Amino acid sequence: MAQLPVITGFGGYNAAGRSSFHHGFRRMVLESLEGEARQQTIAGLGVMAGLIQGRAEGFTDLQGRALSLSEVEAQFGAAILESTLVRKVEPRYFDVDKTPWQQSLTVATADHSSQFLVSKKQLPEPVPAAWQVKDHSDTHVQVTLVDNLNVKIPSTRDFPIKSAGQLPSGFEPADLYDARFHPRGLQLTVVGMSDALHSLGIPWHTVRNAVKPDQIAVYASSMLGQMDEHGYTGMIQARQKGGRVTAKELPLGLNSMPADFINAYILGHVGTTGAMTGACATFLYNLRLAVDEIKSGRARVAIVGNAEAPITPEVMEGFAAMSALASKAGLSKLDQVAEPVYRKSSRPFGENCGFTIAESAQFVILMDDALAMQLGAQVYGAVSDVFVNADGHKKSISAPGAGNYLTLVRAVAAARALVGDEGIRERSFVHAHGSSTPANRVTESALLNQVAASFGISRWPVTAVKAYLGHSLGPASGDQLASALGSFRYGIIPGIKTISAVAEDVHQEHLLIPTEDLGCGEKGLDVAFINSKGFGGNNATGVVLSPQFVLRLLRNRYGEAEFARFLTRQQHTIAQAARYDQAALRGDFQVEYHFGAHMIDEGDLKITQDQVQVPGFAQPIDLTVVSEFADMLRSPCER
Repeated sequence: MAQLPVITGFGGYNAAGRSSFHHGFRRMVLESLEGEARQQTIAGLGVMAGLIQGRAEGFTDLQGRALSLSEVEAQFGAAILESTLVRKVEPRYFDVDKTPWQQSLTVATADHSSQFLVSKKQLPEPVPAAWQVKDHSDTHVQVTLVDNLNVKIPSTRDFPIKSAGQLPSGFEPADLYDARFHPRGLQLTVVGMSDALHSLGIPWHTVRNAVKPDQIAVYASSMLGQMDEHGYTGMIQARQKGGRVTAKELPLGLNSMPADFINAYILGHVGTTGAMTGACATFLYNLRLAVDEIKSGRARVAIVGNAEAPITPEVMEGFAAMSALASKAGLSKLDQVAEPVYRKSSRPFGENCGFTIAESAQFVILMDDALAMQLGAQVYGAVSDVFVNADGHKKSISAPGAGNYLTLVRAVAAARALVGDEGIRERSFVHAHGSSTPANRVTESALLNQVAASFGISRWPVTAVKAYLGHSLGPASGDQLASALGSFRYGIIPGIKTISAVAEDVHQEHLLIPTEDLGCGEKGLDVAFINSKGFGGNNATGVVLSPQFVLRLLRNRYGEAEFARFLTRQQHTIAQAARYDQAALRGDFQVEYHFGAHMIDEGDLKITQDQVQVPGFAQPIDLTVVSEFADMLRSPCER
């Protein structure tokens, strides 16, 4: 009997703020919310942005004057909301109007007598052929140019890409713990994973003690690796800048480092680990590994996630060279204005000119259904399947292909076997990849439209949260998943509000692509399809079940009596998680980072032929194995 991978915790940070407890989702549908849910999210964002302060008793302005939630919204709401979502790149990343550049120049001699002085300590070796050098003093030499000289001069340029999906203004992950020159992607990993861990409402040591050490798995990565000055970019630029490579830049730049940091500095994990990458489908690739591990019984707990910090001139210029990003010129042409509204740079399924890059860290914690019941875990949903398919032969490595048709149709068929035809036709929706490129709006809509027709779906709701968040590359489907969980909770599918109308070339005969938030009414939602199309033919679609539907499954599997006991245990979990939520709203993010703590001495391992006892873990690793291939020891007659 397969175990159901239940989502028992989730969290992270992106351009909408903190993901846990649906705050990031609330920011995206704020126009459709009223009362405390709306006001708490605004206040929490205000604390993150440094515009107000959080106290145990409530909120204050920067001068310490107490503020009610309604006063926070009235006085600071506009500024708080402007500090989130897609917007013009802020100077804390780099100056998009004056981006540092190296201007190449050819210096010509003037009457063969161009001269300058150079410190003897700085004299290059070998001396350039165009230089004639003679002593000038004890410390300097005089250089005479006898031919043209190529030089590079520090300069600036107007960067053509002006917008990105950035963390809330003023919120810096490095300020929340001892970052030790960590690349920003790893800073995001630490704070994002901490958020997910506290959303559980169950102490991690309780989870760890409930299972064997090798029954926990971590699958986390980044798509590009760490590309800022503390990672690969710093390493690659060091020689050209006349500096030196540090001992940290290469290892911390690896795209497996998010998993490594989680294992070594947050969880103290000794079970299965991995770092799968699949271009823009990276989150779903890692999720597939975790789902398969839990369904098979090899793991009982699995942490899945990605972190990406690509808002750098180098990364953005690379995508811009492919004409993949929405530029100021492109947006201005679309809107026929000199200065576009950067908030609306990302326009899935509308008139668009490229995607908008973004940073994010998103993590989910899965448990098998038996463990979730045992621990009284929260149920945010479940992931029943993730399908991955390549495109086959291609002419262009970046062009879409047939693989995404296969992933989506397999996902819908698998979901139909569980929720039925009515569930698929009436209570499902799609989180489209929705990258905001002209090619994507045509090809993905054609795919969605054809699959909808094939399964008898007449108006399939389609949303695309890159409209709000931008494209965070590796974690992009994590952004989608977090939003889907919010839709299950609030019965709202976010509209694509950065467009006024769906583009004429979009296929939508069987689709419903709303430009305003869409309420689901009394029928509710049973399933969300998370779709991703990655460069190189990396296609994936995940099947996410609603918490309401999952609770039905648990009640059926375990019976009324055990289900009632589970609900009783769950009340304590919910209360514990809520305490963290309230603390985080006020700025106490409770970041978990344990550098050099609780280390395991290999000499303390207790090993027998039947088990291994690992220090710090309540249960041993079982070595009494029955081989899967034992039947091959017998002949066909014996079998």
